[in-house]
Amino acid sequence: MHKKKHIWCSIMIILIVAFDQITKYLAEHFLNNSDGQGKVIIKSFLQLRYVQNTGMAFSMFSGARWAFVALTLIVCVGALWYLFSNRCKSLWLYWSVGVVVAGGIGNLIDRVVYGYVVDFIEPLFVNFAVFNIADCAVTCGAVVLIGYLVIDSFTGDKKDEQKH
Repeated sequence: MHKKKHIWCSIMIILIVAFDQITKYLAEHFLNNSDGQGKVIIKSFLQLRYVQNTGMAFSMFSGARWAFVALTLIVCVGALWYLFSNRCKSLWLYWSVGVVVAGGIGNLIDRVVYGYVVDFIEPLFVNFAVFNIADCAVTCGAVVLIGYLVIDSFTGDKKDEQKH
């Protein structure tokens, strides 16, 4: 059972990282122009605009490339060890951590290879940062992870009470 789960998780991580890297490649080749203008996809809602992000979310801490590389590497290796050492008993927790790791690896590749992360998805309906597929994976995985932890904290207490 565990081996099958690990194979599917590995495939999921590889597919998310591949999709992230392919979309970043396309953004670099089709959106990287000198005027910095984006291509509107849905008027007043979404555009694609190439940005080189040397920081983290909202370009905070720009210039700390190797600190981000080290931190991301440590977190991803630790999370992968947790996943593949069969310590994770919940499938919700397992898959959400896997999605976060995939996003982390996607942005880690950019930081190591280019020195920046390629961002290209820009919402127009709200003042928000330009982001990418890896960022979406980290965010979605983290939301599910937090949701799982919150629900588990309530149901876990009831399980403990029933045992006593």
